[in-house]
Amino acid sequence: MSNDEVKRYLTIAKLFSFFIAILILLLGIISFVFFSSLRKPPAQAEQEEIPIPVNVIQAQPEDVPIILNGFGEVRTLATVPISSEVSGRVIRIHPRLEAGEVIPAGEVLFEIDPSDYQVRLKSAQAGLEQSRQTLKRIQEQFASDKERLKTLERTKDLAYSEFQRVKQLFEREKVGTQSNVEQTERAYNQALDAYNLLVQSVELYPLKVRESEEAVKSAEAQLSQAEINLSRTQVKVPFNARIKTVNLEAGQYVNPGAVVMTLSDDSILEISVPLDAKQATQWLPFQKDNINIDSAWFPPLEPKECEILWTEDKENHKWKGLLNRIERYDEKTRTVYTVIRIEKENIFSITDDKIPLVQGMFCQVKIPGKVLSGVYRLPDTAVSFEGIVYTAENNRLKSVQVERLYIQGDEVIVSGLKAGTVVITTRLINPIENSLLEVQKLGDKEAVS
Repeated sequence: MSNDEVKRYLTIAKLFSFFIAILILLLGIISFVFFSSLRKPPAQAEQEEIPIPVNVIQAQPEDVPIILNGFGEVRTLATVPISSEVSGRVIRIHPRLEAGEVIPAGEVLFEIDPSDYQVRLKSAQAGLEQSRQTLKRIQEQFASDKERLKTLERTKDLAYSEFQRVKQLFEREKVGTQSNVEQTERAYNQALDAYNLLVQSVELYPLKVRESEEAVKSAEAQLSQAEINLSRTQVKVPFNARIKTVNLEAGQYVNPGAVVMTLSDDSILEISVPLDAKQATQWLPFQKDNINIDSAWFPPLEPKECEILWTEDKENHKWKGLLNRIERYDEKTRTVYTVIRIEKENIFSITDDKIPLVQGMFCQVKIPGKVLSGVYRLPDTAVSFEGIVYTAENNRLKSVQVERLYIQGDEVIVSGLKAGTVVITTRLINPIENSLLEVQKLGDKEAVS
């Protein structure tokens, strides 16, 4: 077989194999289509949408007073350190001079030995009497010398006249002697000297009187000081006081200024409540019409009534206080310290047990602030941190963006809703918009129509 014949045979064989393969492929496709047309499609299952059960409320706008919550410790308005104003040995102390005792105003707390101060008082009394007698004597002598001055002036004038008469008789008429002239001259000079001396003395009397009057005043001041020092040997209670601390015993020697006890006036109490500076300046009720433009400080506060709760038993112990003032601003913590004052008539709790508010109690204080008008009060479960509120509309979930204004307890005060909006109070985690809802009223199982 020649080479040409071999090549022709191989070509025919390849073409035959190609056509056989094409035929087999076509038969496979036809068979797949045929058998597929004979198979019935499976029945499709119907998917039912499952509703989300939720509780709702119908939001209505209202005027909501802001309540600022804070905590603070009760303190007395006046805490007074007591020290002696004179030195000496303590001879007597109050029989109930113990920490915690309440002593009425005016009673003697302790007494210092008054012996030395009684002696000084008597000495001052004697010194005053002596100064007064000296003044009286000088005044009487002044009056007497003024009368004597008139007499001496007359004597001087008479002596001068006699001297001139004798001198002229001797010089003109040679009557008398030179000795008589000299004698009358000496008499005149003596009268003149006496008169001049008394004039000088009388002129000094006003100064002596003033000096004596000043001496009397000084003696009176010394007497007054002696009386004060004697009275200070008894240290009395300045007000109805509770003994806070005491460091004094009978027989102890005390010095002026050394603190021996501390008294507290429990008739007026205060609580200093730290508040966030932003919230305080935004919500506290400042008196805008009473701003002092000369002082870079917070305006006065409106004296609104505050509720005080003892943190140890909030349900059974409550008191009333008044918003008083801004005490200080702490630049480190950015807090404003607001003072609540409790007057005497509000010291005891408004509950039946009448427990007194006591220094050192740690309390919660509810401070009424400004009033927000036309806002919505929602449970905190209904508002997300991003300010999203989920509402029910035709049993479908709709999300609404609101503005969170204030958190008050377990409620959030918001704006941005419409009156009558049905708000979902059930906490939902990333719900799908337009989800089907099974809407129920808050607190019962009846569906909202």
